[in-house]
Amino acid sequence: MTDSLLASARVSVSSVLNRNVKEFGKQFLIDGSDETCWNSDEGLPQWVLLRFLHPVLIARLCVRFQGGFAGRECHLEGGDSPQTLRRLADFYPEDVNALQTFDVRAQQPVSVARLVFASSTDFYGRVVVYSLDLLGDCA
Repeated sequence: MTDSLLASARVSVSSVLNRNVKEFGKQFLIDGSDETCWNSDEGLPQWVLLRFLHPVLIARLCVRFQGGFAGRECHLEGGDSPQTLRRLADFYPEDVNALQTFDVRAQQPVSVARLVFASSTDFYGRVVVYSLDLLGDCA
């Protein structure tokens, strides 16, 4: 059985457009609203760091970008701490507004995960994410 792993996760991001956290902050990644989004500032790479209260076994990543501001080459990292992250899976999302789902099938539980956007479809390297979820099981 796979459930959302983000209910108790603490979220950090690489940047917020013009530091405007009230309109584009990290909280909008997991608020469940189709009307809000996290909007990064320019520059690459951009990332989302998730710290879990308990180790989790990640099965899938679900993400919905704004077309024109999608991650192009992405990967998911996981580990016991931000200093011990290792690559779990590579993703190549489409530049569309639709929800996209990618299999991860991590072999070991992690306490920290980081989604890295190494490149973007935006010329300036901005990324806009309307929804993000990691599915899996508590270890």
